[in-house]
Amino acid sequence: MPLYDPKNTALISIDLQGLVLGRALAPHSGQQVIENTAAIATSLKAAGGTIILVTVGFSPDYADAVNQPADEALHFPEGGLPAAALAVPPEIAALAADVHIVKHHWSAFYGTEMDLQLRRRGIRTVILAGVATNFGVESTIRDAFAHNYAVIAAEDAMTSFSPEMHDFSCRYILPRLARIRKTAEIVANI
Repeated sequence: MPLYDPKNTALISIDLQGLVLGRALAPHSGQQVIENTAAIATSLKAAGGTIILVTVGFSPDYADAVNQPADEALHFPEGGLPAAALAVPPEIAALAADVHIVKHHWSAFYGTEMDLQLRRRGIRTVILAGVATNFGVESTIRDAFAHNYAVIAAEDAMTSFSPEMHDFSCRYILPRLARIRKTAEIVANI
């Protein structure tokens, strides 16, 4: 039985943009995640699949950002995010995504038209890639699972801020929600 049918599968790329890629990432480098995401996208698109680019962004006054007290609250520059924070790497921009969704929370489903865009295209399986494994990627996987999509987590096309964060999610959380596979296996099954 094949891993998925490309024609009803979408790759969802999470937060591959300057704001996130400029941070220290592990266990996979930002460049590894970009290259593996591009490899999956190129193969999937050639087989009739869908590519969805998700980036995080806010209004200049951050009125659409979550702003609640937390021990490690995020701090943003005044006047909005600079263009470099919103820019996607050339390898990702070259993919010509079918859909671009701007999210304001960790999950690409919350407060966006993600589910609508997937259902209108007849998508039944989603492949998740991006940064950070245990934040935006995991939150999106949780919501995809709750929306009854089959989920594949591309382990080496996602990364976090430490090997431990990535490994915990891949070892203890994601196996209950998704099938975890390496890029080579995902591409070989197209």
